[in-house]
Amino acid sequence: MVRCLETGAEEEEDDEYAKLVRRMNPPRVVIDNDSCDNATVIRVDRVKKHGILLEAVQVLVDLNLVITKAYISSDGNWFMHVFNVTDQDGSKLQNKEVIDHIQKQCLESEDCLASPAATWPTYGAASAEDQSTCIELTGTDRPGLLSEVCAVLASLSCNIVKAEVWTHERRAAAVFQITDEITGLAIRDAGRLSRVQDLLRTVMHGDGRASSTCAGGVPVGAARAERRLHKLMLDDGGAGGEEAVAGEDDRCGRARPKVVVMDCTERQYTVVILRCRDRPKLLFDTLCALSDLHYVVFHGTVDAERGSKEDAYQEYYVRHVDGRPVRSDAERLRLVRCLEAAVERRASDGLELEVRTEDRVGVLSEITRVFRENSLSIIRAAIATRDGTAEDTFYVSDAYGNPVDGGTMDAVGEQLGDAVLRVKKRGGGSGHDAKTVAEGGAVSVLGSLLKGSFQGLRLIRSYS
Repeated sequence: MVRCLETGAEEEEDDEYAKLVRRMNPPRVVIDNDSCDNATVIRVDRVKKHGILLEAVQVLVDLNLVITKAYISSDGNWFMHVFNVTDQDGSKLQNKEVIDHIQKQCLESEDCLASPAATWPTYGAASAEDQSTCIELTGTDRPGLLSEVCAVLASLSCNIVKAEVWTHERRAAAVFQITDEITGLAIRDAGRLSRVQDLLRTVMHGDGRASSTCAGGVPVGAARAERRLHKLMLDDGGAGGEEAVAGEDDRCGRARPKVVVMDCTERQYTVVILRCRDRPKLLFDTLCALSDLHYVVFHGTVDAERGSKEDAYQEYYVRHVDGRPVRSDAERLRLVRCLEAAVERRASDGLELEVRTEDRVGVLSEITRVFRENSLSIIRAAIATRDGTAEDTFYVSDAYGNPVDGGTMDAVGEQLGDAVLRVKKRGGGSGHDAKTVAEGGAVSVLGSLLKGSFQGLRLIRSYS
């Protein structure tokens, strides 16, 4: 016990010294709209701290900004990051509130200097959603799993405020944010939380590796949930298919990411090169993987403009946190597989369905039950509620991973009712099949939906 106290005192002194160094060398953030023709350039200079690169990228991701290029350089106790960013429309940043948030409230704030494990910056006003209970789940993926989880929560009078669900290589991970049905606040009763956890662990159990964790009163921002999902899937053994070969197409015809790990002996670095199809949050995902594997990025180049919008190039000079480069073939292989998995988890194939309806306890259970009864497999899901409205996005395929056919959409439409439903294709599956569903079958199907439990909501046309 005495030894622990001494260690804690030393850590406290180190923390105070680190804070002093940071205050003597405040970060410098420059936002430049003139030096680049097609992007806003953000330059960040500050004292080096483990995880600070990921924190900076997370700030930009929280604002839904697109990072087209990045330059990373770190020498001694100082680093410099340069990001070329645009908004979702490909335009430079003009919103003063967004610019001020980047420059003052996040990248230069004391909150952003805290430990990455202790704070997760979010953008926007706090709400009652922050007073909720966080549930983290991992287990074996199977058709209908999300439906079963939602049914259990509904039976226990738990309202799902937000949720992120990912699946990859037959594994599933989820972060749920729930409140009590009556009070609308976090569930703090230990007995009830234990009951929730036990039932969910039973649902998730498939091969003995199921996990269910509850924490009361924990705020979960979108980026924090995604950050946790990367960690959960890595800890659960989700390091990518060991039999897959980098660069080969997967069974859906989608090009696999190409990851090369080389030695830079003269500088004692490991060089990591990644090439893959560009997509939103790609840089965030790869940095999550490197951070979770305890690698530090000293130098790097990121380019999503190399000849094609679908070609992203990332190059990093890294060392393990112990200061050493990759030391064995096994470590090299694990690094490659984990980066591949981090890229693939969010690059979901399947039909994208967006459902909007009045929020109430059990509505998500009903929606997912309809999917399950029609043999739809949920690849990924993002659940959110806002101002009394549930806004849910699902990426679905049939039970065998194939594109959804028009007949299945007919059945789903008949059972869902008059929800506001958008259908669009996203991912690397069969473009012809997806277009048939999204532009042909879905429009006629959704136009003839039967009135059910979602009455009073209008229907809008699908888009691609």
